[in-house]
Amino acid sequence: MHPSEAIKNYLLDLSLKKAHMERTYKTYRHALYLYQMYLEEEGIDNIEDVTLHDIEGFIHRYQDEYARSSINLYKVVIRNLHHFLNERYDIKDPSINLSVNKADRSLPVYLTLDELKRLMATFNDQDHMDIYKHTILEMIYALGLRVSECCGLLLNDVDLEAKLVRIIGKGDKMRIVPIPDGAITLIKKYLTIRALWLKPSSNLKQYFFINHLSHRLNPVYVERILNEACIKAGIDKHISPHKLRHSYATHLLQGGADLRALQELLGHSSISTTEIYTHINEERLKDVYLNSHPLAKEDKNEQ
Repeated sequence: MHPSEAIKNYLLDLSLKKAHMERTYKTYRHALYLYQMYLEEEGIDNIEDVTLHDIEGFIHRYQDEYARSSINLYKVVIRNLHHFLNERYDIKDPSINLSVNKADRSLPVYLTLDELKRLMATFNDQDHMDIYKHTILEMIYALGLRVSECCGLLLNDVDLEAKLVRIIGKGDKMRIVPIPDGAITLIKKYLTIRALWLKPSSNLKQYFFINHLSHRLNPVYVERILNEACIKAGIDKHISPHKLRHSYATHLLQGGADLRALQELLGHSSISTTEIYTHINEERLKDVYLNSHPLAKEDKNEQ
């Protein structure tokens, strides 16, 4: 089987699996395109002739050009390709002994409380468009929303009387998140403006966020208003909407939130995903120890 045909069959199988998002598919397609070009350059016209040495040669070709995380991803993609060919067509898998190192998980970037206050202070809450923009960022931070969850939020999902929001997250998993009192006034201001903006003929009435043209909110716009606000606030960090979600998680842990509760609030399927935020809790735990442990108290009294 020619490498191009093998890769085409694998990508077709991948595209039929709902678990793979469009971005994941594009990443796999790009990696496999590079792999196919390499094999053709090496004169390999039968996927069954590929050896571990060939795969390592491909990795070596790009290891100085791409970040380590990208190289590890390429290894995973190639290994998955050969696993697929082995299971589907009984073709020997040359990637069995391919070493794939887990990339170091980077610690989440987040805004301090002072930075967050400066960010939100850039909006004029007497201006309709500013209220709209402010509410978007406030909701992402106050509820720990993913940007896709924010854009897809429905009007009926927000219950201001109960101070609760129903969120449909990854894998259609539902979670209920409380609305903090500090966000209620701003949300009510926005809803008043939304009623003025909404066109009777609009077919998007069910969405919570509607702009002055009665158009639905999109992630690119969220990125833009956040970048503009960061510039006005003099914040040098690279802050994306998802980093507002990191800020939400970080500030909850700093305030004493339980890790399991945080997992539910964030909609994480696995507690291991939530544990990445525990690094910010080290100082708080140290304070708890110094104020609570008998030996620590004795040390403090002796001082």
